[in-house]
Amino acid sequence: MKKITAMLLSLTLCLSMLTGCGNQAGNTASSEEAAVELRVAALKGPTAMGMVKLMEDTQEQPVNGNSYQFTIAASADEVTPRLVQGEIDIAAVPANLASALYNNTKGAIQVLAINTLGVLYMVEAGESIQSVEDLRGGTIYASGKGATPEYALNYILSANGIDPERDVTIEWKSEHSECVAALTTAGEGSVALLPQPFVTTAQTKNNQIRIALDLTEEWDRLQQEEEAPSALLTGTVIVRKAFVEENPEAVKRFMDSYKESVDYVNGNVAQAAQLIEQFDIVPAAVAEKALPYCNIVFVEGSEMKERLSGYLEVLMGQNPKSVGGAVPTDEFYYSR
Repeated sequence: MKKITAMLLSLTLCLSMLTGCGNQAGNTASSEEAAVELRVAALKGPTAMGMVKLMEDTQEQPVNGNSYQFTIAASADEVTPRLVQGEIDIAAVPANLASALYNNTKGAIQVLAINTLGVLYMVEAGESIQSVEDLRGGTIYASGKGATPEYALNYILSANGIDPERDVTIEWKSEHSECVAALTTAGEGSVALLPQPFVTTAQTKNNQIRIALDLTEEWDRLQQEEEAPSALLTGTVIVRKAFVEENPEAVKRFMDSYKESVDYVNGNVAQAAQLIEQFDIVPAAVAEKALPYCNIVFVEGSEMKERLSGYLEVLMGQNPKSVGGAVPTDEFYYSR
């Protein structure tokens, strides 16, 4: 009887151990199944640069409970239709486009964070331009008509008492490279409005080109006396609202991982530049020189709302179409 009892106890113990092992295997499977895939898109340039560390880390395994599928696009036109159709969950896009999408989709888009501050610079091959006033009477070569470069330029000129239509000649080009070519042949006294990293690319081709004015600094100077000062912004990270509602924890995990990636890029410029080239955004040599001027950030919550809403108000005053006809309501701003 004692032997039978001992055998039963031994059998019970073995069964419990097997059950425990089975539960552990089940937990592992559940953990793997719980990893949510996020389809993320960004544009070639500063809006994608802050993501590269996260992009590298997710090549081998999920990060912080999420797996990722990244797309680097040449233009916003490649991203927005896929986002609206639900083929992309999260995208890094120009700030005014985020607003326009919110309005055009009747609130189906939310903004998670600001990821890039101003990256626009006035450059010249000379020493003529030392202040905004020095632009009066000159020629400015620029690309980006109907987009942020035009609205930002008009605001800064107008706020400094320069009429963009009468006091300067603005020649709009279709590409940044055309601006650089025109600047090189025009001679001293002419300037080009360029974003990073195209400024650095131009400087590598012509060492006479220098940064004359930082439009972000000029914007900040104009906003100093405002009760709620806005900032010149370039990029934001947006998400489909339906995706947030279905995967709230996955979105929070993404934001934590993305912030860590931004911190890495800003703190490890040389290494980040190699990753930027690896993901075919810009060459490493250009990226390393340009990164300190790209103003890559991760700003969320109330600070994001204050900065972004003020910026969109300025654009609204320039051209309502630039923000989709109206400054978004509070529901536009994601808060965790």
